[in-house]
Amino acid sequence: MVNSNGELHSSEVQISVLNRSFLYGDGVFETLKIVNNRILFFEDHYFRLMASMRIVRMEIPMTFTMEYLETEVLSLVNSLSIQNSARARITVFRNEGGFYAPKSNSVSFVIHAESLPNQVYSIEDENYEVDLYKDFMVAKQLLSTLKTTSKIIHVTASVYAKENQLQNCLLINADKNIVEAINGNLFMLVENKLITPPISEGCLNGVMRKQIIALAKKQEKIEIVEELISPFELQKADEMFITNVIFGIQPITKYRKKDFKTDFSKKIVQELNVLLFN
Repeated sequence: MVNSNGELHSSEVQISVLNRSFLYGDGVFETLKIVNNRILFFEDHYFRLMASMRIVRMEIPMTFTMEYLETEVLSLVNSLSIQNSARARITVFRNEGGFYAPKSNSVSFVIHAESLPNQVYSIEDENYEVDLYKDFMVAKQLLSTLKTTSKIIHVTASVYAKENQLQNCLLINADKNIVEAINGNLFMLVENKLITPPISEGCLNGVMRKQIIALAKKQEKIEIVEELISPFELQKADEMFITNVIFGIQPITKYRKKDFKTDFSKKIVQELNVLLFN
């Protein structure tokens, strides 16, 4: 079942071959986690979606209120009976017509959803190895911070990771600084200093990134900073972890010949669950 422009369809929606998201990557999206019929951090997701649409010069319909989109997401997950724990994706794309220059800036949207196995965030004691992806680089620009439907670098990095038996890759920009992981923001703990790349490096302006920064600031003896991370500095880390809204925190256990602890990651994920579910 899919929600297309506010209408529920019992089967998959047929997308035209002239769809601009398909032809040009002319779309933006948000991935949401729903627990007990509640969208986590929905205000942050909503305002990021609105900001993304403005930046790429899409026309924002008057109906696109936070209440409207929340209702549309929840109506879908309830129809699927997965409201206890689910992920949903809202994809907004410019309506078809034109070539690079669109005929119109009006938009359509599609929401699809699937169940998730767990409500609370958890960390499994498993190996999670990463390496650098250097074939292509993330641009240091505002567009890189958005969730657009043109994420070919992240796709090719995912293929590279699979080919090399890695669980993830770290992306770099033209300055050879670390930007993010394939599917989330990166944090690095060095002694009592928690470091994450600044948005200006081209990393996603992540919703979970914002939550982890806020939680880390409440920790005694932990200094949280946004600063450049070079590949060489990764070897100095005591811990590294990746964040996104769906899995919460994913600790990195190995980068090249260096093994990492997971103590701080486990502590923060416990506090995240207390914040959300108690």
